[in-house]
Amino acid sequence: MDVSIIERLSEVPAAQWDALAGENNPFIEHAFLSALEESGSVGPGTGWQPAHLLVHEDGVLVGAAPLYVKSHSYGEYIFDWSWAEASQQARIPYYPKLVCAVPFTPATGRRLLTRGTEPDPAVVAALLAGMRAVADAADAWSIHVLFSTEAERSLLADQHALIPRTTQQFHWHNEGYADFDDWLSRFRSRDRKKTRRERSRAMEGIDSVYTLRGTEMTPRHWEVVRRNYQHTCSKKWGSAYLTDAFFTLAADTLAHRAMACFAEADGQIVASTLMFQKGGHLYGRYWGGRPGLDNLHFEMCYHLPIALCIAEGWTRFEAGAQGHHKIKRGLMPALTYSSHWLKHAGLSDAVARAMTQEDEATRHQMAALAARGPFRREEC
Repeated sequence: MDVSIIERLSEVPAAQWDALAGENNPFIEHAFLSALEESGSVGPGTGWQPAHLLVHEDGVLVGAAPLYVKSHSYGEYIFDWSWAEASQQARIPYYPKLVCAVPFTPATGRRLLTRGTEPDPAVVAALLAGMRAVADAADAWSIHVLFSTEAERSLLADQHALIPRTTQQFHWHNEGYADFDDWLSRFRSRDRKKTRRERSRAMEGIDSVYTLRGTEMTPRHWEVVRRNYQHTCSKKWGSAYLTDAFFTLAADTLAHRAMACFAEADGQIVASTLMFQKGGHLYGRYWGGRPGLDNLHFEMCYHLPIALCIAEGWTRFEAGAQGHHKIKRGLMPALTYSSHWLKHAGLSDAVARAMTQEDEATRHQMAALAARGPFRREEC
């Protein structure tokens, strides 16, 4: 097997990369990762320098991994700030580091791309060898594989001694519901009433709420999504990871994967949420709207996407990172996985011990959170 490194995804044909991408994750596809690069959202000056890995066998691409050399820990959503602080207090360098992930996108999916539905151990070994070579060349102090599948995490831990880490989000799974009312029938009576009341209040002062596929969105719709994304970032995080050019490119290259909900009042779009869909999965990403629209946020970010999944027969909805308020809307705790290699033996041992304790705490918290869900006892 031949392992090579490319600094731009445009150096590999999209069809070859996407043949390894799997059925359900739009973010690992060539178009999404390329849009990040072409828009300047990653690359020089961002702290996300692409160093993607390719594995060829007899001239055929059999493995790939999105890889970045990083000088900070922003935009990852698997937080290692405490590791960096402990490292620096011990006078151990922490940056640069390597991250195998989809930038700014806390969505579970394959990271070590191989043919077939399960990770190929031989190709994964070649990809890990490539990562270590990049780490040596970049003088990186760690390697992180973020939001991978459980199978990838297990393989990296069992065969390559990477430290496994377990975190949690809130996901929705389709159990074959006939419609939204059927879904709500699984709720306890008081929670079912709260949801219906919340949906009713969301429409107060709103003339219409509608969903468009990316191919149906006009330049006006894309501009609203961009503007709302910028506004939300300025309120919550202080700066936006995605450039304006990303949304311009998305209208051309990602429209086939994009969906968006819009709310209008008095002829103006007052709120929007951008989603991405592939196979049986739907992913909520970017919300924005006028102040004071909390109930509308719940409607457009949770209730409507779930109703859409039921109508389309999609099996899974991920609504992004964090947010305990999602539980009462029926998105339940779900495990997320990552894997880590740290160059310094002492720091690696400390992190490994901490991750064992964190895993136990995470699972205990998930059980406690699940008990607070809206479902009738027999549905839990």
